[in-house]
Amino acid sequence: MLISLHVKNLALIKETEVNFKEGLNILSGETGAGKSIIIGSINLALGARADKDMIRTGAEYALVELVFQITDEDVLSTIKKLDIPVEEDGIIIIQRKIQASRSICKICGETATTKQLKELSELLIDIHGQHEHQSLLYKKNHLNILDSFAGDELLSVKHELKRVYQTYSSIQKELESIGVDEGVKAKELSLAQFEYQEIADAKLIEGEDEALETTYRRMSNSRQIVEAASKAYQLTGSGDEQTAADAVGRAVRELHSIEGYDDKAAELVMELANIDSLLSDFNRNIAEYLADMEFDDETFVNTEERLNLLNHLKLKYGGTIEKVLAYQKEVEAKIERLQNADAYKLELENKLRDIKEELLKLCEKASVMRAKEAKKLAADMIQALTDLNFLEVQFEIQVRRKEEYSCIGYDDVEFMISTNPGEPLKSLGSVASGGELSRIMLAIKTVLASRDKIPTMIFDEIDTGISGKTAWKVSEKLGALSAGHQIICITHLPQIAAMADGHFRIAKQAIDHTTVTGITQLEDVEIVEELARLLGGEEITDAVKENAKELLQTAANKKKELR
Repeated sequence: MLISLHVKNLALIKETEVNFKEGLNILSGETGAGKSIIIGSINLALGARADKDMIRTGAEYALVELVFQITDEDVLSTIKKLDIPVEEDGIIIIQRKIQASRSICKICGETATTKQLKELSELLIDIHGQHEHQSLLYKKNHLNILDSFAGDELLSVKHELKRVYQTYSSIQKELESIGVDEGVKAKELSLAQFEYQEIADAKLIEGEDEALETTYRRMSNSRQIVEAASKAYQLTGSGDEQTAADAVGRAVRELHSIEGYDDKAAELVMELANIDSLLSDFNRNIAEYLADMEFDDETFVNTEERLNLLNHLKLKYGGTIEKVLAYQKEVEAKIERLQNADAYKLELENKLRDIKEELLKLCEKASVMRAKEAKKLAADMIQALTDLNFLEVQFEIQVRRKEEYSCIGYDDVEFMISTNPGEPLKSLGSVASGGELSRIMLAIKTVLASRDKIPTMIFDEIDTGISGKTAWKVSEKLGALSAGHQIICITHLPQIAAMADGHFRIAKQAIDHTTVTGITQLEDVEIVEELARLLGGEEITDAVKENAKELLQTAANKKKELR
């Protein structure tokens, strides 16, 4: 569940913190008080697009922090598999700092990517925006809702379907490329043969370029190398002037003359003798090194030309010899395909036929599963809609086959509804009013919630276009839903607000000549006053307050029944 929300310097909010409760959390306030800013800040923390204009005037940055606590072991396991950090007791802290030039997102102190935030939010929270119910007007969304209801079994089939469809599309494109005219094919074959032969003539050896570069570097600097090495050779072992070897040899002889008088002197003689031996070895090695440095101009030119050839091929066909050789194999396969185009085309056609057969079987499998789940979802929806004051409602989900197919199958899914007795079923988008769409969306969310493990759900004015008895039915549905999920709901209806387990009022006020939006958790007396305000009227009379108290009592009794 969402434990707390902390917002600083965002729009009209200077700084505020909300500690949410389990069950149903209600946010209410006057129109324009900034209720949507609260929901918007949650969206921002979860990766929504941020704009520097969101930063409060005069502030350097805006900050939003969410604290979740996850108790479901399966959800925790999934989060850890995504390599997302989790603190002790299942605590997850999401923080986003918005600055004029950039924004920084962190999860439990570690910098997070937008992809991680999206994956995490899908596991933690479901946010229903003010106008989301209008998405029901579009038939393409009906399939997504049905698939969400169907769950993991269908999801597994869709993953396989996507893989097979990608293979099918790839083979199809390959076949199309073979169908070009003979002139184009001849040019492709000529180019491929030239590229293959160019690489083959070079007789490449893996690692050859690195060895040649070392040799070329040594040759290019041979004069400086020889001068330095020769000087070292002269100083250590051979030369007209006194060398290090001469000096060490004389020192050994001097110590030999006294080694019989003192054991320590004998040890020093041995150490110096070792130095003398090492110096002799070094002198031999450097002499051999100088001998290896002898090469002629022809060797240098050949090395340079070979390196130029290798670098040309690497620049043209790949950054390394390994990649050039890999490209040669690709070209070789292409030549074979072009030279045997008819046979290759027949091979691809056979593959396409087989993969299409597999694809259609998966489409059929997904379709059968959708048809089966559609009946279950329709039955659950009728019950949920009846609970929301739809009288004698009919609801049906039609799963029809389209001619074309894609990575999700060949199904065309459409929700059909009749909200009045005697009326035939019609497309949801052509029948439902705004208030009806809100209730239908709530019914869908309620039904889906019974199958998923998302702990927190947010509804931004789910009560659009409803009142009276219907408002009570929506209130009861939210109360029932909050028995198994944490619900955060913005509302203008007293019937819904009365069902709250935690009630928060959002209000604007002027402080030091600036407008500030704040949020306050209401206690008993304040809840009555807020409900009285929602009930309407310029003046909150004792009668209105009594009405508010009655609403609270009615809601309390209903909650006992629901939970």
